[in-house]
Amino acid sequence: MYSHIDKFIDYMDLERGASPHTCRAYRKDLELFAVFLGGKGLPSDVTKIDYLMIRLYLGYLYQEQGIKRSSVVRKLATLRTFFRYLKREGIVGKNPAKMVTTPKGGKDLPHALSVDEVFRLLDAPDAISPLGLRDRAILELLYSSGIRVGELTSLNLEHLDLGGGMVRVMGKGGKERMVPIGSKAAEALRAYLTQRAELIGQEKRSPRPLFLNYRKGRLTARSVGRMIKKYLLKGGVWKETTPHTFRHSFATHLLDAGADLRGIQELLGHANLSTTQKYTHVSSAKLMEVYDRAHPRARKGVKDV
Repeated sequence: MYSHIDKFIDYMDLERGASPHTCRAYRKDLELFAVFLGGKGLPSDVTKIDYLMIRLYLGYLYQEQGIKRSSVVRKLATLRTFFRYLKREGIVGKNPAKMVTTPKGGKDLPHALSVDEVFRLLDAPDAISPLGLRDRAILELLYSSGIRVGELTSLNLEHLDLGGGMVRVMGKGGKERMVPIGSKAAEALRAYLTQRAELIGQEKRSPRPLFLNYRKGRLTARSVGRMIKKYLLKGGVWKETTPHTFRHSFATHLLDAGADLRGIQELLGHANLSTTQKYTHVSSAKLMEVYDRAHPRARKGVKDV
């Protein structure tokens, strides 16, 4: 099975143009499935895998591993894509994962931080050391733009237009978009770039990554996650928070302030509006505020004609 996984990842990378992050996620999911088959004494020959084995695997993830629904759904989607590729290549006759029903249940929505919690995190890094300035710039950019952590770590210097207040982002599927950044994020980025230039010296390599680690290499998504955990304690924020939490907070706070859902969809780089709706939710109180302010039959002093 592992040789087929390698060929599938090459196909996704070279022919489909999937991002390195997507390819890593596919490989991790498929290798986990292969380990499961071996651990249960089931055949790992792709031509002998049937839908019952996949159903058993999903049950294992739920009951024995306690993996949440959204992750199980993603792993099933990975298997469907993998076997669709194998069928296209003539290696298998049918797609067994297509015969497995997607697990039902409530939607897993990432939580949003409050505005106060976000501000405490943004103020947590020091504004003196080069790494502190870098961390503040990262947090400000994540909250100001709502970009994914993989998009952030892939940024190069030439993607940044501080004068125009924009950043050029390469999203999922190789789709490029321009995203505005706020004045506070631009200010934090300028402060970091001054120190970055002093740290790195004369760069001869290309491309030039925007965010560097202490070894002067490109910062990774995992490092950003670790950095955020450090500032959670320092900022006194006791919620489980990941880089993606900033993305969800960005969208939720915009929606709470009355931003248009279609505009948020463009900023987040979602192909479908339904995806944006999963990331954004409004409290009942906020919804009623908008209704009372905007609906003709709710506004005081409005009379029927």
